[in-house]
Amino acid sequence: MGVVVLLLAGMAHAQGARDLAGTWQGTLPGGRGQRLVLKIAKEGAGWSGVMYNLDADTPSQGRITTQMSLAASQVRFAIAPIEASYEGKLSDDGASIAGTWTQGGQARPLNLARAEGDAQWEIPKATAAMAKDADPDWEVVTVKPTDPNVNNASIRMDGRQFVMENRSVETLLLVGYSAHKKQIVNAPDWIRTERWDVRGVPDVPGQPSIRQMQALARKVLAQRFGLVTHTEKREMEVYALTVAKGGEKMTPSAGDPNGLPDENDRENGGVRTMRAANTSMSDFALIMKFFMDRPVVDQTGLAGRHDFQLKWTFDESKVPTDGSAPAGLFTAIQEQIGLKLEPVKAQTDVLVIDKVERPSAN
Repeated sequence: MGVVVLLLAGMAHAQGARDLAGTWQGTLPGGRGQRLVLKIAKEGAGWSGVMYNLDADTPSQGRITTQMSLAASQVRFAIAPIEASYEGKLSDDGASIAGTWTQGGQARPLNLARAEGDAQWEIPKATAAMAKDADPDWEVVTVKPTDPNVNNASIRMDGRQFVMENRSVETLLLVGYSAHKKQIVNAPDWIRTERWDVRGVPDVPGQPSIRQMQALARKVLAQRFGLVTHTEKREMEVYALTVAKGGEKMTPSAGDPNGLPDENDRENGGVRTMRAANTSMSDFALIMKFFMDRPVVDQTGLAGRHDFQLKWTFDESKVPTDGSAPAGLFTAIQEQIGLKLEPVKAQTDVLVIDKVERPSAN
């Protein structure tokens, strides 16, 4: 009987050691380190997870794992939108995982420990939404030229602070008026070539919606750049964004369905990499106006928010000639995220610039 009890106890221990469900956390080395929290749940015969980076710009924004598996003691998962993967070994007692985090071709050690109760790192809550009927203005806002050594470019909300880094006045126009650069006429060249950093706090609490962020962009353009405009209607060629044959290939977002999208892009040797989270297809159509030669209209019919990564060659003269470079944008969109762009004609508004000037000192 004693032998049977011991065998049953050993079986129970082994089963418990193979139970991944729960909260895992660890610090990814590099710079000041990045604290990562992984929430794992049982899903049918497998597992599902959501990863949070507590040292990211949006720590409340979780990213859904893909290809999560546990075979013997080997734990594997990926987070496709950020080009990351993890492989580790679960300890015999099921309390830790020793492994390697690989992202963008760089491998770093990452050890995860099971955390319970007060030992769990707190995941910040998303900022409460701004009142839907609010028309925010700026409590304070600063504008200054971008450091020429900065490569990253983004537009985001950092808590209550609106942040635009390394972007042009043309970008603010595209955001504020949902316009494409071909829809902006009578503008001086410097609005496209000169880069600016904008930081400000709205005079209304809460995280603004896309509509409210657009209002803030229009107001900083009027207040700091002296913008005066009017609109006209013209027919022009546009791209219709649709779902490609075989269906979309994006990850459903674990972010706040009422929150803002999170997008950033980086250029390196003729290749651009875009990472998007909590992004709707109408958001994506607006983002793509920055990279296309004509306006983009969402006709995908896809609801909800998505996470994805898109990598494409934009300058063939700068990429390797050995075939390792990614495809151009049209092919990359279809192959990597299952969408496509089709040219059509439509009547659309154009924004005529009557006046715009460089800002004075803050």
